Amino acid sequence: MITIAPATEADVPVILSFIRALAEYERLAHLCVATEAGLRETLFGPRPYAEALIARVDGTPVGHAIFFHNYSTFLARPGIYIEDIFVLPEHRGLGAGKALLTAVVRIAKQRRCARVEWSVLDWNEPAIEFYKRMGADVMPDWRICRLDAAGIDKLADRE
Repeated sequence: MITIAPATEADVPVILSFIRALAEYERLAHLCVATEAGLRETLFGPRPYAEALIARVDGTPVGHAIFFHNYSTFLARPGIYIEDIFVLPEHRGLGAGKALLTAVVRIAKQRRCARVEWSVLDWNEPAIEFYKRMGADVMPDWRICRLDAAGIDKLADRE
């Protein structure tokens, strides 16, 4: 039986383990510097920056979704951006990923969001196919732009 529930501060260690497993899967473990303290502060501190859901199969945590609000000026409405949606490989195919995505979409509908968006690596065909089956449009004409910490410092300090 799959259950989806909001994460609590007690879930921080399992959330970090899922983040590290996702980083390994995406071949980006060398970039993963998240800590339990950092997650506690940013998910459950005085100003939470994101929300998390935990998927459990028969009470055992098997995956998570981490998301936050964004905003569309064109629609003058909020949206939700899914930062992570991850299910441990040994638990895939049971419906936990679908349940997580559906739970986030239901939250978006309840909050009157206009969109739910996320990114997927172009080589991750299983995820791309899953998202298409769920009704998502994979938008090939948009590219992600990013400033990392060094880029933020450089641009912020520019005169």
